[in-house]
Amino acid sequence: MINEPFGTLPGVRDRIDGTRRRFRIWRGGRPFWAGVFTLLAGAPIIYFPYVHITLKGVAVALATTAGAASLIIGILLMTLGVTLWFHQQVRVFAGVAGLLLSLVSFPLANFGGLFFGLFFGLVGGSLACAWDPPSPGAEEQHTAAAPSVTVPGNEGNPTADDLARQVWGQPDAGPCRRDVNAPDARGAP
Repeated sequence: MINEPFGTLPGVRDRIDGTRRRFRIWRGGRPFWAGVFTLLAGAPIIYFPYVHITLKGVAVALATTAGAASLIIGILLMTLGVTLWFHQQVRVFAGVAGLLLSLVSFPLANFGGLFFGLFFGLVGGSLACAWDPPSPGAEEQHTAAAPSVTVPGNEGNPTADDLARQVWGQPDAGPCRRDVNAPDARGAP
């Protein structure tokens, strides 16, 4: 009972496994982590200008004229993060926009949300620009075994191993396996 928390309910484990599998497939077809980091970049940029922090009884207020700029930059970064999840076609635009907004947040929004938003935005924008969509046959390549390679129209033609045997005259001989004392191809010792 302890080892199988879902053992008493029939089909629950299958539903959970199916949900995890569908999420994994959904996540693999888009720049998921770029969207997560870009979405997280907006939160500290919005948060710090509007909150009053107390450190050992001393109130620290970062509310400046940067409030409007940080609100706009934070909302745009969060929007770009969600856009990366649902519209993969604009990943380069969203990545470059995320990078630029993160850099602009440094002077305009309290050091980019005390460097947290700046860091997350730079990482998310970089991941979005670097992400490449998976090829259509990538899923099949991972599951299928590598087939033997045959070259059409090459039936009866010698392979590289056959040519090496003909040149060096020994069955398993090749340029790297030649006997040091054997004469070379020109007949010299």
